[in-house]
Amino acid sequence: MRLCISLFKYVLCAMLNILEKHAKFLALLWLLFISVLFFLPGSALPKAGWLDAIYFDKWVHCGFFVLLIFLWRFYFPKEFRYNWWLLLLALCYAFGVEVIQYYFIPNRSFDLFDVMADMAGAFAGIWFWTRRCIKK
Repeated sequence: MRLCISLFKYVLCAMLNILEKHAKFLALLWLLFISVLFFLPGSALPKAGWLDAIYFDKWVHCGFFVLLIFLWRFYFPKEFRYNWWLLLLALCYAFGVEVIQYYFIPNRSFDLFDVMADMAGAFAGIWFWTRRCIKK
């Protein structure tokens, strides 16, 4: 069992080292990808059904922002104060997405709970980045 855990940690660390080298490109690519998804018309989205019961939409928003902020954090120096700037940018992006959905995207609406899920993901992304990069 210990061998499996050690092997898992080794593979995970190797993947994170590769990710760190390409994080800036991946951050731009991820931002573009989720922006396209956020701006799809409501008719292009699957019908929720049972997924509404587990708030699947909110988990997706949170997950999108965990990875987005984790990758974007590599653009800035490791000083802690840059976390606040990145969180402010994440908040502006989250509100911007919701405003654009409300005014310009058919069958979409403004949802403050989406913004809250986005920010929970942003804080988690900062936390993961801090756990990964500050220990070096």
